This record gives sequence, structure tokens and C-alpha cells, in this order.
Amino acid sequence: MADMLYDTVIRNGVIATATDVFKADLAITGETIAAIGATLPPGRREIDATNRLVLPGGVDVHCHIEQLSGGGLMNADSFESATRSAAFGGTTSVISFAAQHRGARLSTVVEDYAALARRGAVIDYGFHLMVANPDQQTVEHDLPALIEAGHRSVKVFMTYDAVQVSDQQLLDVMLAARGAGALVCVHAENHGVLKWMSERLVARGYVLPKFHAVSHPRAAEVEAFHRLIAFSELLDQPIMIFHVSTAEGAAVIRDARGRGVKIFAETCPHYLLMTAQDLDRPGLEGAKWICSPPQRTAADQEALWRALALGDLQVLSSDHAPYRFDSSGKLSAGDNPTFKQMANGMPGLELRQPLLFDAMVSQGRMGLSKFVELTATAPARIYDLPGKGSLAIGADADVAIWNPERRVTLANDLHDNAGYNPFEGRTVTGWPETVLRRGEVIVAEGVINAAPGSGRLLLRPAGEATRPTGRLSAEFDPARNFGADLY
Repeated sequence: MADMLYDTVIRNGVIATATDVFKADLAITGETIAAIGATLPPGRREIDATNRLVLPGGVDVHCHIEQLSGGGLMNADSFESATRSAAFGGTTSVISFAAQHRGARLSTVVEDYAALARRGAVIDYGFHLMVANPDQQTVEHDLPALIEAGHRSVKVFMTYDAVQVSDQQLLDVMLAARGAGALVCVHAENHGVLKWMSERLVARGYVLPKFHAVSHPRAAEVEAFHRLIAFSELLDQPIMIFHVSTAEGAAVIRDARGRGVKIFAETCPHYLLMTAQDLDRPGLEGAKWICSPPQRTAADQEALWRALALGDLQVLSSDHAPYRFDSSGKLSAGDNPTFKQMANGMPGLELRQPLLFDAMVSQGRMGLSKFVELTATAPARIYDLPGKGSLAIGADADVAIWNPERRVTLANDLHDNAGYNPFEGRTVTGWPETVLRRGEVIVAEGVINAAPGSGRLLLRPAGEATRPTGRLSAEFDPARNFGADLY
């Protein structure tokens, strides 16, 4: 009807999805996209997107927010500061970690963590269930109940003394996830190799931040990938390998996917755009660039870009893990710490999208639709985030309007609480200028207008990524294991 108005019409822009790029208007009614087409009827609010790109809000599925580390340090960001930072970078949905530690009850961890998010988040959010205490209560009761309540991803570490699970415990967690319907996400490095290398380096006085890169041998990543994939094949349980950093690791994943293993994998901007040389700075300055696994080489960067193009890696996340360069974070062990005593992680939520837009679109490496796919559509699909990651009728009206010609030299002015920018001085082309979350403009003209706590918890169905393939290993197939029912 002629007197029917949309709430908002974004007009004259170029819309991009994971498959198409086209000029059209986009109309919003309430919190959802109501229409996409040419010359749509007017809206109560009109946004002129002439010479702009209209993209889905980014989906960052690997963020450490208001989280206690295994070493007992609270990271620098609250839900308010982290999600504010995300919004300025064009990201409208995140998944962070409800992190269990030794002796803690997982159900209580999730309840307490959800309370923090409800108070602070300005964009929508989901949780990974991080399991570090896989006792009977956790594995048989809390984990299945929380998965079935809508937390459809589980995180485990194969390394780090305070949070590592043994092989047997990892199998227990994977089997519980299989029964309840969850994707198992893993930090996969060989614990013994890392510990052995670190102790030898420190004993010989190699303690500066740059030696962190040496303490994480490439072989530690490769071996852990092989072992994790073997467990996945044994149980027929889908997995996500976090932050792939090496060419050899990407090749292991490619081989496993070629065999039909249901395996997903991600990498991050710092592995695509940095090398281990970034840690080689005067004094302790290199601590700002310490993350795990560490940055590698230019050859690894090219291998990871190739793996993204081939589909071996499907997601680009930030692994946002902010710690200040002071006694509250990186330097909590005092004025003269070894690399082993420095907090691992860097801020990344705000710049994930601009850095990748510059590399993939402005520099022409992979193109606009691939950018949308890897930073929004694929993560939303794999993690079953309802209504997120694409511009489609009926989807949530999470929209980022980009100026593709805007050049920005990155400065120490991010909106998180880390206090430094690891990409300071780099110039990027392309910037998100206006951001809508469920139809509401929350960022415009460099100002955020979103109340703390206005973000919503995203509970997720058991989607395709969580479903086993049905190809049973010999040990779990009753037709081949003398009739034993091991599930």
C-alpha cells in the first residue's frame, strides 16, 4: 500500500553477499530486512549509500572478552569495551568464551559469564563452552545440558598447564559433544614439545619476547593437528581447529578434508599480515605482539591465503585477547619477565574487518564476496547463528556501510582497553562508517549510540556443522567391532 512506510531504507548503495555484488536499495522493518530491490518505497528514515558498499555486519567467532586467563589474569576488556570496539570495526556479532577453570562448575561459569554480558554488551553475542575441568559432573551432566540449551560449541586446549586436557579427557569431551550436538573447537599444539622448548630456551638465557616464536615449533602444531584429526575420525565428531598458523598445518587439514573428515578451520589477520620478526623489538616491547601460536613467516602467509582460497580454511576471526602493556597484563610478572611470563594475546576485534577488507578487496587479493563469506557468512553458518552473516529478506538487519575509498593510517586510538594498537602505522583503504545492529544505527560519524546491555544472547540450534558424517570408524561400528555399542 502507498501509505506503508519502511522504518529505514538504505538507498543507492552497492550490496554484497557471499555470492553476489549488485546495486540495490535495502529496506528494514523493525529489526529485520524487509526488502531488497530497485527504487523501493520510502522509509521513515533514509540513509544515502551513494558510492558506498552495503555489507552484512561482521561475525567474529573467536573473542576473549572479560575472561580470566589460565594464568589468572583478567584480560583488559569488559563486554562493553570489547563490543564497542567491535561495532566501530563493522562487527555486529561475536562469540566469546565462558571459560571454566580447574575446580569450577561449568553451569555456574556460564551463568556468571552471561550476567557480565547482559550488563555490558552492545552487539549480539554467543558463548563457546570452554572446558578445563572435564570431570564426571562436567562431561555427563553440565556439558550436555548447556549444549542442548543452545551453546553449540565447546572449546578445549591441548596445551597450557592450567587448562590442558589429556587425550583421554579430550575424547570424553568430544563424545559428549557428539551426543548432544556441538562442534568441538580446539587450540591444537603439542604440550610436551612447547614445554620442552620453553624450558631449554629460558635455561640458556633466551628470554626476550622474540624467543616466544622459537618456543612454539611448527612441528608442535602439525603433530597436534594429526592427533586431533585422528580422534575426530575415530569418534566421527566434527571439529574446528582454531588459529592455523603454518603451511604444514594447512596441508594436514587439506589432506584430512580430502579424506572426508568433517573438519573446519580458521586463521587470523596476524598470521596473514605479520611474521615472527614483529616480536624482535627493543627491550620488552615485543611482548605486545606475543600470541599463541606465534606469527610465522612470509611463506606461511602465502600458504594460508591459498588455503582460504581453496576452502581448506573457512573462517577469519580475530582471536581478540587484549592485555595492557603494564603490570595488569603483559608485564604482570614484574619489570624483567621472561617470554614465558608474558600474557599471550593481542587486541583484534576492531581492526579485523578493516585489515582484511584492505588485503582482500582494496588490494584485490580475493574480492568482495570472498571477504563477506570469510568474515560474516561462513562463520554465521558454521556456528548456526540465527539471522546473522548475510543480507537476506527476513535476516536480522545487521548492516555495515563501507566507504571503499577511505584511507586510514592506523593510530593508537582503538576503542578497546588494551592501550596499544599492534597494527599502528599501517595504512588501509576501506572503512566501515555506519553500522546498524538489528535495524538500529549504533555507529555513525565516528560516534557510538548503543546502550550497554542492549546486545542479545544468541542461543543456537544444532546445525549442519555439528552433525556427524555417519561414516563410523571400525572400532565404533557394531558391524565391525563384534557388536559393541560404544556410543
